Amino acid sequence: MCGIVGYVGNREASPLLIEGLSKLEYRGYDSAGVAILNDGKIKIEKCKGRLKNLENKLEEFPIEGGVGIGHTRWATHGEPSDVNSHPHFNKDKSIAVVHNGIIENYIYLKEWLGSLGYEFLTETDTEVVAHLVDHFYNGDIVKAVADAVEKIEGSYALGVVSKNEPEKLVAIRKDSPLIVGLGEDENFIASDIPAILSQTRKVYLLEDKELVVLTKEGVTITTLEGMPVTKEVFNVTWDAEAAEKGGYEHFMIKEIHEQPKAIKDTMTSRIMADSDEIKLDDINLTKEDLKNIDKIFIVACGTAYHAGMVGKYVIEKLARIPVEVDIASEFRYRNPILNERTLMIVVSQSGETADTMAALREAKKQGSRVIAVTNVVGSSAAREADDILYTWAGPEIAVASTKAYTTQLIAMYIIGLYLARLNDKMSVEEYRVIRDEMLALPAKVETLLENKETLQRFADANKNNDDIFYLGRGLDNAVALEGALKLKEISYIHAEAYAAGELKHGPIALIDDGIPVIALATQEELFDKMVSNIREVVTRGAKVLSIACEGSTAIETVSDAVEYIPRAIDLLTPVLSVIPLQLLSYYVSIARGCDVDKPRNLAKSVTVE
Repeated sequence: MCGIVGYVGNREASPLLIEGLSKLEYRGYDSAGVAILNDGKIKIEKCKGRLKNLENKLEEFPIEGGVGIGHTRWATHGEPSDVNSHPHFNKDKSIAVVHNGIIENYIYLKEWLGSLGYEFLTETDTEVVAHLVDHFYNGDIVKAVADAVEKIEGSYALGVVSKNEPEKLVAIRKDSPLIVGLGEDENFIASDIPAILSQTRKVYLLEDKELVVLTKEGVTITTLEGMPVTKEVFNVTWDAEAAEKGGYEHFMIKEIHEQPKAIKDTMTSRIMADSDEIKLDDINLTKEDLKNIDKIFIVACGTAYHAGMVGKYVIEKLARIPVEVDIASEFRYRNPILNERTLMIVVSQSGETADTMAALREAKKQGSRVIAVTNVVGSSAAREADDILYTWAGPEIAVASTKAYTTQLIAMYIIGLYLARLNDKMSVEEYRVIRDEMLALPAKVETLLENKETLQRFADANKNNDDIFYLGRGLDNAVALEGALKLKEISYIHAEAYAAGELKHGPIALIDDGIPVIALATQEELFDKMVSNIREVVTRGAKVLSIACEGSTAIETVSDAVEYIPRAIDLLTPVLSVIPLQLLSYYVSIARGCDVDKPRNLAKSVTVE
């Protein structure tokens, strides 16, 4: 997620903005910029790359002024570049805007504003906001912002300044965090508390659609209709490191809790409740193109590979196209059969994974079309693939992937639905059922995150085991593999996942008294078979934690503990069933005293073979 800082006061804004933005670097970003009111003008400096680049520019060419806004950008619309960096402005640079979030209807707004004569310099959705505020401006910047956001669909945290009202900073939020910091003869806005923690510990926590006007004398908060809002001051008692983590003890648990928003953002503007169309801005595969595809390869590493396993199941079930899933590091060395009739989907959180990029390049060399699923705009995968589907998870700081994985799952569902509709393998009615279930997932994940006691107890009871086994059938097997990977990554316990039907073919020899087994039984058509498999390990002394859908109470007769997930269609349960596995891994790691966010021997992005 991007970072916002704003300042109004008697001190120089520039160094305060830079300091604040530096406290938000942990969130990840690809460019930075500031806009400062000075001598009746808005002076803007912004550049691609690290914040240090911007700091060096401002040291060489200082900008004086006591009112300003600053931003660190994590690209979602348009590649990282100087021009796409924030702040954005209207034609005469009389209005400047910083924005976090996603404007879902920006294409419509851009076309409408274009018909009114507005010209656009960037590829971003945010530039629409600057021109929209300009369109409504008639001497009152507060009213112009209020009118503008009424036209906006999506999520936003906005900071707006106007050279015509140089003592004001206007801010508003919806579904994207924004706070106000209170000082003596100065006030601040920020997207997160650490940005201003060195300046003040008194803050207002804004709610959706609360409009804020800051001057150095004070802060006024109203509704969009102009009704005053009274707020209590929140006194921050965290230390700086805890503040960066939003009050969470570790980045991993923070990112686990960010999954409802990440899932929602990844679906945003792609699938919508009021439309039967799947909109993929950066995938241009036509019905005719698809007729010429005989096979799909999904190629990835680690967690992304496990998302690909779910993708294989989804695409084959929905679109009826044969799919192979390959570990990227092995792919080239088996001399795969690639040609112009094969489609490759590469999945990489960073878009820079060396083995995945090597597979992509090999496919391109052989004439195959490539779709990249990645979280990083402008990454190597995004640049070199023919088509792109971005997962809008935001930066993921913890080495063990959580929200990147669930958004990759959503990407697999979106691609599966898109291909099924494209080759007429799915009716509109069938599509609507899955679409509606998908749109309900964020709320269901929220519910899951509230129920942790069973997992914490199981973690405490089994933290000292040397081995833990995971079992599942069908889609549950793919999720079991991811659960085992999470546990071994951050707790250093030997964890293995097996297809439950394979128990009798060897793995059951490993089951002994007291061995913990995590059993996934969320697939309705395989539920009875899974219960039988659980009985097999219980008979040999295993202690079983089962993951099942609400209402599947028969599983309690063969389990020591059960964690229930909200009921969903079988196809979509991986998004839900992985949440308890992530939490379990986290709690085991904590109980063992491990470094959760930075496990030994691992790196976030593997850029060498």
